[in-house]
Amino acid sequence: MGSLEEDFGATDKQFLAAPIKKAVDKFPLVPEFLKVRGLVKQHLDSYNYFVNIGIKKIVRANAVIQSDNDPEIGLRYTNVEIGEPCIDIDTARKSLVPQECRLWDMTYAAPITVNVEFTRRINGRIEPLKREKLVIGRMPIMLRSCRCVLNGKDEDELARLGECPLDPGGYFVVKGTEKVVLIQEQLSNNRIIIDTVKGNLVASVTSSTEKIKSKTVILMDKDKIYLLLNQFSKKMPIMIVMKAMGIESDQEVVQMVGRDPRYANMLLPSIQECATANVYSQKQALEYLDNNVKKYGFSNASQEGRGLSILRDVFIANVPVREMNFRPKCIYAAVMMRRMMDANLNKAAIDDKDYVGNKRLELSGQLISLLFEDLFKTMNDEAKKRMDVELKKGSYRSPDSYIMGNSITQGLERALSTGNWDLKRFRMHKTGMTQVLARLSFIAAVGQMTRVKPQFEKSRKVSGPRALQPSQWGMLCPCDTPEGEACGLVKNLALMTHVTTDEVEGPIISLCHSLGVESLEELSAEEIHSPNSFLVIFNGIILGKHRLPQRFATSMRNLRRAGKIGEFISVYVNEKQQCVYIASDGGRVCRPLVIADKGISRIKEHHMQELRDGVRTFSDFVRDGLIEYLDVNEQNNVLIGLYEGEPKEEITHLEIEPLTILGVCAGLIPYPHHNQSPRNTYQCAMGKQAMGNIAYNQLSRMDSLLYLLVYPQRPLLTTKTIELVGYDKLGAGQNATVAVMSYSGYDIEDAIVMNKSSLDRGFGRCIVLKKCAAIMQRYDNGTQDRILRPGFLPGISAEIRKKMRVLDMDGMALPGEIIRPGEMYVHKEVPNDTKGTNNPIKFGFKSAFQTHKGNRGETEVIDRVALFSDTNNNLCMKFQIRHTRRPELGDKFSSRHGQKGVCGTIVPQEDFPFSERGICPDLIMNPHGFPSRMTIGKMIELLGGKAGVSCGRFHYGSAFGEPSGTADTVEAISKTLVEKGFSYNGKDFLYSGITGSPLQAYIFMGPIYYQKLKHMVLDKMHARGSGPRVMLTRQPTEGRGRNGGLRVGEMERDCLIAYGASMLIYERLMISSDPFEVQVCRTCGLLGYYNRKLKTGVCSSCKNSENMSKMKLPYACKLLFQELQSMNIVPRLKLTEAT
Repeated sequence: MGSLEEDFGATDKQFLAAPIKKAVDKFPLVPEFLKVRGLVKQHLDSYNYFVNIGIKKIVRANAVIQSDNDPEIGLRYTNVEIGEPCIDIDTARKSLVPQECRLWDMTYAAPITVNVEFTRRINGRIEPLKREKLVIGRMPIMLRSCRCVLNGKDEDELARLGECPLDPGGYFVVKGTEKVVLIQEQLSNNRIIIDTVKGNLVASVTSSTEKIKSKTVILMDKDKIYLLLNQFSKKMPIMIVMKAMGIESDQEVVQMVGRDPRYANMLLPSIQECATANVYSQKQALEYLDNNVKKYGFSNASQEGRGLSILRDVFIANVPVREMNFRPKCIYAAVMMRRMMDANLNKAAIDDKDYVGNKRLELSGQLISLLFEDLFKTMNDEAKKRMDVELKKGSYRSPDSYIMGNSITQGLERALSTGNWDLKRFRMHKTGMTQVLARLSFIAAVGQMTRVKPQFEKSRKVSGPRALQPSQWGMLCPCDTPEGEACGLVKNLALMTHVTTDEVEGPIISLCHSLGVESLEELSAEEIHSPNSFLVIFNGIILGKHRLPQRFATSMRNLRRAGKIGEFISVYVNEKQQCVYIASDGGRVCRPLVIADKGISRIKEHHMQELRDGVRTFSDFVRDGLIEYLDVNEQNNVLIGLYEGEPKEEITHLEIEPLTILGVCAGLIPYPHHNQSPRNTYQCAMGKQAMGNIAYNQLSRMDSLLYLLVYPQRPLLTTKTIELVGYDKLGAGQNATVAVMSYSGYDIEDAIVMNKSSLDRGFGRCIVLKKCAAIMQRYDNGTQDRILRPGFLPGISAEIRKKMRVLDMDGMALPGEIIRPGEMYVHKEVPNDTKGTNNPIKFGFKSAFQTHKGNRGETEVIDRVALFSDTNNNLCMKFQIRHTRRPELGDKFSSRHGQKGVCGTIVPQEDFPFSERGICPDLIMNPHGFPSRMTIGKMIELLGGKAGVSCGRFHYGSAFGEPSGTADTVEAISKTLVEKGFSYNGKDFLYSGITGSPLQAYIFMGPIYYQKLKHMVLDKMHARGSGPRVMLTRQPTEGRGRNGGLRVGEMERDCLIAYGASMLIYERLMISSDPFEVQVCRTCGLLGYYNRKLKTGVCSSCKNSENMSKMKLPYACKLLFQELQSMNIVPRLKLTEAT
């Protein structure tokens, strides 16, 4: 003990206990958080929950299969497990690695094994049979999840497995392609939502339980209140429904809603309607409901008792009915009515559907859980059918034959590869749930992991869901959303957002009751809405009421901070609705905040010292009550301070770091808070199109298309997010010295003037890698494709022999050879007869060689050739073709501030302006790009980059970072520039490269990080003289890929008409397109044909050739006439002599 005191005495006790002076000292919490949560971790947590707990629950719920013919015979699942990823090859089991699956076009999956107890009848006796480790299917494994081989590996081990340590994981490899299951946004289940539909107030609850999903709607129409349920043929008066549930007294219903006379007056029309329908007792009400239940199919079965069962099982299904006690349901319905009446009295009480607290995010684990449940139940149904068929025959098989099959494997693979979730059992038909992982740049892949897919389709012209909600602060990135029709609907998670998973409900309910929540059973209708007490609602279920709501909420929060209950449970006191909401369900977005006592942070210097020493982790901060997770609702009960500054008494929490309100893509922008906001949004879209390094293993991948920058750099002016995400290790751009001045006239409209010597040195140089594939198919009749050696084969023309130039002696292209368009990369032949069984080889082979389709005049190189076998044991070949490109006129570049432009001209360095120090810029940018765009962040980046180069230190420009020290101030940067001999404002004295005389003005010059985007003129440039035509219309084909023509559309035609260029229109729309000569009958006006024997035109209708005329017509026009005739519409041509 003494030694400890001596050590402690040596340090300054007052310093350690003092509050942190600068917020910069809190920053180490952010990387610690990202080790355990955030970015991709929610996908992994969700998937791990499914693999470890969810799948066991599903199998336990559907464990028993019994035969209908003999109930004693059946099977029972006792355990389920997901093994290690592996594949069976020729009876041997081989473990799988993700990189192999990518290269071999396989699915990275692991076997799902079950233990089965099977009962069968042998000679009249029941005999049990146990089987262990039966494989029922293969589960695709998410990379970096607990079942993945990469889990917990360090950098060296990952390198041995061919993986990049910076790769985020969180995706699947299905048939060789990387697939991401997008986060799905949807309205919260089991919550009352007040809304207006066609001017009528509506209270709706979407109930979701393990057994049933239903939607209950109570609406107010012409002052009367009705219940809408799909099972009833019309809307049911609410008072009749209440009577049917056992509350026959109108007074009790009024008491349940509230004793305020205004509520009673609103209920009066409904009470009168109930009396008009002559319903006074529960029996009469149930008869009324039974008579209005929808009849399903042609069944004439009695409807008696159906009304009650619908009220029990479907109406507000999330509120359970125990021993036919409908009272909790009545109270819930009364609360819905009261909320609706409040909204009628005060429009502010209407809920906002776009409020983030009313939304839930569905992660990949939940979605795959639904999919597996559907497939598992389908497999069990089929097993039961097979069992019944076998029993009728009197034969018995082993359980393997009943539950074996590929239905689960194929179902999971199909859903992940197509993105279609077709689950009839859950009435779920969603498309586009998965996307191919964008490997254009590293940041595009990370950004895709945090993308949130909207609930609505993009075509809806609504502004509400698109607007930036104040509740998105800190949860969803305000900048990162696409332009165009999906604007504002597709969102991205912020840097420190966590999405919760489900927690066990039972202990929390009992805890609430022990903290003074009075149960509903003990309360009379009168007491439910007594003015001095609040209702306590837990996950949408009313637990009871509490007379001291603030004290109750504080107790719950203290328990959470002490670690006695889950860290993600939220407690929210809603004063307006007089409710305390407690939530522990999955899919809520929450984020960590520092707890402050009267404005002073609980985190002291010694805590941060322990963190830096590695003694303390982020979880310890949460466990010790220094940091807590708040969801959107609970944020309404607190006051959050942005920076550690003047302590205000009311502040309850502090932001860990203000830059975390932005997402990954917006975090790359330096000084985003100095830019006009749309520019940041443009950069978020363009940052994903920038070329750079995509992963450490990029050269061992064989993707269908890869763009790589030859000399990528890390930005001179960086941000904290860049370091957190790893963008500094896998950059996508280069630091270019930019002079802001007008030069040559080729820089108008954002065009960039480039320095030829910079391009020679490798600025903007990139590699494009494309994949071509071929397969040696085996056919049912025993034949298979073959590859021929390119030797002197008989009967081959010199032209085809020339195309074989790059082939090696095995008939495949040789790596390292330059390949030109039209040249073969594999000389393959296909059998003429692939179906016949009678000696098919005698029919011989036909040539089916595959040629390279590329740009003319470009030197592309065969980079690599890979051979492997597919699942059907066919030989597959992959050829990677490499093309190195240097920037040319028309290539697109962009800075990190949404300032995009194409290369306007390339000028030799000797004509470029230069500074006194002999520095020559790489790019010249037109100054007109600044005034209207207001991208001040770009100017500060130039200053910071210049200071960084001159003093040898990376400068920071994190969002909102100047007060907290994560961004350098302009004053500090200017001071550095002056110390190093530059002007404080970043301007330099330049000389003209053409005349050699000084320029008339000082030029703003310094380094800016520029990105080369994937849009290159070589991939877009297209023109044609003559070429292929469409068979049907005989018009030129469309599109660059098909060597199509350039369309003169309606607007172009209008311009030509306005100019009076009639012969040009005639030439474009007819002569160059689809001219056709037709025979027209002058008598009937119909089209005839040309008889070659008689050498004259003949009319098919008049049956003669006297009054025939020749005329030119577009072939599409002739086709239209014939199609109209086929529909019994007869167009006739009236001809007059040309004058």
